[in-house]
Amino acid sequence: LPIHIHLSETQKEVDDCLSLYGLRPVQWLEKIELLGPNVIAAHVIHVTDEEIGILARNGVKVVHCPASNMKLASGHFPYKKMRAKGVEISLGTDGCSSNNNLDMMEEMKIAALQAKLLHNDPTLLPAGTAFEMATLGGARALGIDCGEIAEGKLADCMLVDLSNHRLAPGYRLVSDMVYSADNSCIDTVICDGKILMRGGRVKDEEKIVAEARKYKKNGPNDWKPEEGGRSPTIGT
Repeated sequence: LPIHIHLSETQKEVDDCLSLYGLRPVQWLEKIELLGPNVIAAHVIHVTDEEIGILARNGVKVVHCPASNMKLASGHFPYKKMRAKGVEISLGTDGCSSNNNLDMMEEMKIAALQAKLLHNDPTLLPAGTAFEMATLGGARALGIDCGEIAEGKLADCMLVDLSNHRLAPGYRLVSDMVYSADNSCIDTVICDGKILMRGGRVKDEEKIVAEARKYKKNGPNDWKPEEGGRSPTIGT
């Protein structure tokens, strides 16, 4: 049975766990025998070298959510140490409240650039690795037989418009996809053989957007400054 959990996302989570159980979150989960290859752990920021070793030893799948981590100032993801220990890492977006557009194209670029900056190493997390984390990495984490175009695999793929200006002049496609492309470059999305988007449009897109707008509770003119003159959290 797959288990998805947000793990060691904030320092407060770690402090609370230490206060309650005398152990850090990863240590506690190992003690209660929850960790294993079926566990998909999101964020995993505030972890020690020992905890990274525990994750690797138990085959836990880690999901890096760079945009969300930055927006919430949760902390720095220890990519280099995770990779060195052999932890399997994929990419995720987190939710709409902490990553507004849920754009996997952005996640690839942010993850690659962030790792280079934090570790002062321009060769770290190259484009090919970022692309694999967003495709095969996610498929492995979820246990889905897809993530690449190959015989026998599920037909989960997207068609890219190579004429898009963001992909010009086109020296190396994987680098262009990670560092230059955005979702305007995606023409078609296919999930298990079913076309979900064609020509950059989803079926009944206008209707879906109109329905979503009905759930808006406050508009910019309705917001009131919080104490200290700060904007409401939803607007940060």
